[in-house]
Amino acid sequence: MAAHYQILGSTSAAISASVETGIRTGVLAAGDALPPVRSLATTLAVSPATVARAYQELRQRGLVVTAGRHGTRVRPRPPVAPRRAARHPAPAPGTRDLSLGQPDPRLLPPLGPHLAALATGIGPPVGYATTGVHPALAEAARSRLAADGVPADELTVTGGALDGIERLLASHLRPGDAVAVEDPGWANLLDLVAALGLRPVGVPVDDEGPTVTGVRDALTLGARALVVTSRAQNPTGAAVSAGRAEALRALLAGRADLLLIEDDHAAELSRLPLHPLAGATATWAFVRSVSKPYGPDLRLAVLAGDEVTVSRVAGRARVGAGWVSTVLQRLVLSLWRDPATTTLIHQAADAYERRRSGLLAALADRGVVAHGRSGINVWLPVPDETITVTALRDAGWSVAPGGLSRLGAPPAVRITVSSLDDADLTPLADAVAAAVRPADPIGFTA
Repeated sequence: MAAHYQILGSTSAAISASVETGIRTGVLAAGDALPPVRSLATTLAVSPATVARAYQELRQRGLVVTAGRHGTRVRPRPPVAPRRAARHPAPAPGTRDLSLGQPDPRLLPPLGPHLAALATGIGPPVGYATTGVHPALAEAARSRLAADGVPADELTVTGGALDGIERLLASHLRPGDAVAVEDPGWANLLDLVAALGLRPVGVPVDDEGPTVTGVRDALTLGARALVVTSRAQNPTGAAVSAGRAEALRALLAGRADLLLIEDDHAAELSRLPLHPLAGATATWAFVRSVSKPYGPDLRLAVLAGDEVTVSRVAGRARVGAGWVSTVLQRLVLSLWRDPATTTLIHQAADAYERRRSGLLAALADRGVVAHGRSGINVWLPVPDETITVTALRDAGWSVAPGGLSRLGAPPAVRITVSSLDDADLTPLADAVAAAVRPADPIGFTA
């Protein structure tokens, strides 16, 4: 904990509010340790039970995490917006930033021409009674999903993949329920699960997706929802294979008590075919975002599922945000219909494939084991994350520590390849090899 910040309060509510203030102002940073329960109780002259209740409330709200002998610490991304001055600083000057997990801006399609065309034919303003899912967008989305084997008779749109997943979890689960999530997995999803007061159950991942044994174990532990990344899994690059999909379908068949959520965020950027699980359970949803292929600022995802699930998501939206802007929906539709944009997306997919496979090959030539079957990330198992991140930073490369994405999986770092050029592969591979010596293989499955 920051030495100059003193937690205050005589009740559990006041203590938790004091910790939240520290997080919001940036004095308590991600990863900072809070005092042990008994130590803080002595300092504040309250009972240990009072401090324990405060810490429990903070955990339930996703602000802190308790990690065994490491004590209670501030979560990497607590659901409290910090003041602007408290936001994390940029990577060290002079380093190449490979830590963000974002697409290459150079490979995103231009929006200007489509916005200009939309402006000239926008028509009269819409009213509250005429909003919702744009019929033409829904028709195009159904066609695109059907081509990948996803039934999409029932469909709605949400403000991105994470928004869709949040609405799904909130409409089916209650605080304290268990959710099976990939481990390692998408850091944003782990933070969302914590913020919703749900209990994550880690499912080991290999190159073909969540392991069958891991999913079976999570079901045994009472998981009421399972979130699976179809392709380009963040951070490992895993993609559900045909064999894995068949095995998971057999395992999940007849599970009336389980919400199955599939996240196909890479969509057109993946060069691997989709092997969906959609329909394996009675309650299911398939979410496909447009942000990775077409631009992070396009906050729209298509959500297909069973009738009850889609109805719950759409109904909850009506009493909250209302709808996803029809202007945004028409912009996405224009991009989908444009052959030139389709060509650019295919070229981007080829570029990411070349950069990722090129880095993996260069690392293999140096005896370094890494993973990245699809997508824009390479997952590098390491003996010690801090040592590796520091060594690469000193060599001019900023990468993401795997701790942000792990529950119980072994240490690793994530390297985003999207902005790499061919000339970067050799010096980066040399720097990685030097940073991880000795490079004994370390798997990321249980």
